[in-house]
Amino acid sequence: MNTFTLIFLAVLALSFAVEFWLARRQFAHVLAHRDAVPEAFRETISLEAHQKAADYTLAKGRLGEIERIVGVAALLLFTLGGAIDWVAGLWAGFGLSPTPTGVGVILTIMILMQLLELPLSIYQTFVIEERFGFNRNTPKQFVTDLALQFGLLLAIGAPLLALILWVMEGVGPFWWVLAWAILQLFSILMSWAFPTFIAPLFNKFTPLEDAVLKARIDALLSRCGFHSKGIFVMDGSRRSGHGNAYFTGLGNNKRIVFFDTLVNSLSHDELEAVLAHELGHFKRKHVLKMLIASAVLTLIGFALLGWLMSQNWFYDGLGVGVHSNATALLLFMLIAPVFSLFLQPVIAFFQRRHEFEADDFAAIHARPHNLISALVKLYRDNASTLTPDPLYSAFHYSHPPAAIRIANLAAKTS
Repeated sequence: MNTFTLIFLAVLALSFAVEFWLARRQFAHVLAHRDAVPEAFRETISLEAHQKAADYTLAKGRLGEIERIVGVAALLLFTLGGAIDWVAGLWAGFGLSPTPTGVGVILTIMILMQLLELPLSIYQTFVIEERFGFNRNTPKQFVTDLALQFGLLLAIGAPLLALILWVMEGVGPFWWVLAWAILQLFSILMSWAFPTFIAPLFNKFTPLEDAVLKARIDALLSRCGFHSKGIFVMDGSRRSGHGNAYFTGLGNNKRIVFFDTLVNSLSHDELEAVLAHELGHFKRKHVLKMLIASAVLTLIGFALLGWLMSQNWFYDGLGVGVHSNATALLLFMLIAPVFSLFLQPVIAFFQRRHEFEADDFAAIHARPHNLISALVKLYRDNASTLTPDPLYSAFHYSHPPAAIRIANLAAKTS
């Protein structure tokens, strides 16, 4: 056991303790406010709906605690427990060259981790979501989705991994610059291709048929100077009762997508306000800013990996005797979330600020009270808690807590 082993275990224990403490705060705060609807929502959300949201939040939180325990156990198993060495030795026995061997090792570990998490995913879908009336999925659909995901991992993930490992092997000490550039180009390509080639594998997208709503949306897009490839309704109800809306794609391949559950629950005024909020993200360049931030963090990560892969203590400290480009990349992918825990509240802070800016944009191009009523319906229909713990939400919430967000919009109605 070297010094890095102790550092790794200490940081892992600290991150687990922080997450456990935050979860305890969230449980206590939600329970303490379960029996009374916050004053700002008493006219719009019933006590029954508020308590359902609290119970749903607590149920997901308990499962989240189990997921954290399983995640830590799996990480220790694959690293200090020797599973990576075992898998690497298994693949070395096939006598392949370093690149396909490395791809095999990484994909095998990724698949094993998914298998460890599979029972929790099944429980989330068919027990928790079912209990609270959200699940529309079937075992057949669940298995089909898993098969599609596995197919995409092999068809897209394996060639990308092979290319990066080849660059690591043959380009020289500054391989990480080229690998970073390849990953950025891949991300851009996938963002462009996703709405046309990948998303339709999982869901059906139908052009919006409501002529009145389409005319209102087209007018909003024209006012905002936004061009899209079309407005589509997605069969989200095929798997879940949750509602949502989003933009997808890049350049001339952008699409506006509404879940059918959202279209069925919101009025035209409310849908227009929700879309105005989403447009605000584009007009305020939030997508571009997050892409740039992600690219910078990825470049730093690759540079750090370029240094770590030449340090024997990095492998030895994590219990891996096979020193290779593939094991270095795999180890970095596994431990990066542990060491970057305290980046979460920083990233969440900027995400919440972006949400406020998008709300401000929507308040100009649609009526604030329509966005308020839409959000209230979404909180109610998705069983989102109205009373999260402030510190927990600061770490984990990409959107402002309900009461703060509604108050910000209400101030713009006068």
